[in-house]
Amino acid sequence: MSTSTSQQWIDVGVFRLPMSAPEDVSGLQHLLETQQIQAEDIVAIIAQTEGTGYVRGYASLCMQLLLSQYLQISVEDVFRRIPMMMIGLCGGLMSPHYTIFTRKAVAAPATPPPEKRLAVGIADTRVLLPEEYGTMTQVKLVAEAVEAAIAQAGISSLDDVHCVEIKCPAMTPARLQDAERRGVKVVSTHLNQASSMAKGACALGIGLALKEIPQEKLDDRAINSNHALYTNRGSVSAGGEQSACRVLVMGNSALSVSRYRVGSGVMQDQLDTTGVYVALKSAGLDCQIPLTTDRQNKIAQVFVNCGADAVTAVGNRRHTMHSDFLAGYAGIMAKAVANAIVASVVGDTMILASAGNEHQGARGSNLVAAIVDVGN
Repeated sequence: MSTSTSQQWIDVGVFRLPMSAPEDVSGLQHLLETQQIQAEDIVAIIAQTEGTGYVRGYASLCMQLLLSQYLQISVEDVFRRIPMMMIGLCGGLMSPHYTIFTRKAVAAPATPPPEKRLAVGIADTRVLLPEEYGTMTQVKLVAEAVEAAIAQAGISSLDDVHCVEIKCPAMTPARLQDAERRGVKVVSTHLNQASSMAKGACALGIGLALKEIPQEKLDDRAINSNHALYTNRGSVSAGGEQSACRVLVMGNSALSVSRYRVGSGVMQDQLDTTGVYVALKSAGLDCQIPLTTDRQNKIAQVFVNCGADAVTAVGNRRHTMHSDFLAGYAGIMAKAVANAIVASVVGDTMILASAGNEHQGARGSNLVAAIVDVGN
């Protein structure tokens, strides 16, 4: 890819901040007050919040209220402008936190970085109708949005895309009623199943955009059915607060002067820490095993999509995640397990873990993306 002066150079920042409570936005407020970041440079926020969808919504609203003051726009306009991907439910040792991504245009550097650096892009699909959730219509709309986000980020090769985070609409009672009034069918009248189908359609859309999945293998029947089709670089969450699919792409670009790089890897099962080291190494970290403290301190954030709840064993050992007393909380337990194991490598429980096995990696695997500070 050419890097002539006619092209736009960017700088991308990553700020990971702890939350002492769902309403705690003090870290963001401090960064804004001290002008370490400018509100207009914020392009996305992804959070690991405690509690249910109500708590997720409360945390998002607190961020929107703060940013509306600095941007001098309405709370609703903040919501439309900045994707806020709230991932709820913190089990085990998971630490509530949020990660802010900033992006700004900069002058062409006298000496470009020696390798591609972190770039991020965002895009939204149009508002989806309830009857479109979990269908090929959603798959295609998501693929188009992912492609748009990649282009916006200035990423020239699909191999440089390492993580696609999507927050999509969940099915709600009101949406079911809307479909019923209009006399149209939805993929399922069971809220959780319909939402899971929507997540599966998003994951297939990611795979289609990244050319991991050939289009000729996709149809409505494949969604949440053909588990041989999946993306190794996507993570999808559903929320009733969303009416469109919101896309955040992370990759590396020759037009970025960010001090960060992003990489990805796959944990073949819950105990495969090799996949974590692969992600860190591809992000530019010199990986000694175990990691020394100074190398752990270079890790800006880790994203894990957890698949333990998709299978009934780890290796040849049976687990009871689906059959024991807390079987209804299998997704939370999957996140807690992955968080603890990855945290034992990187030395920090403040990493983002999302449970979702709908075409997100091979069954039982964990998808890992890591952002590393590689310096100026």
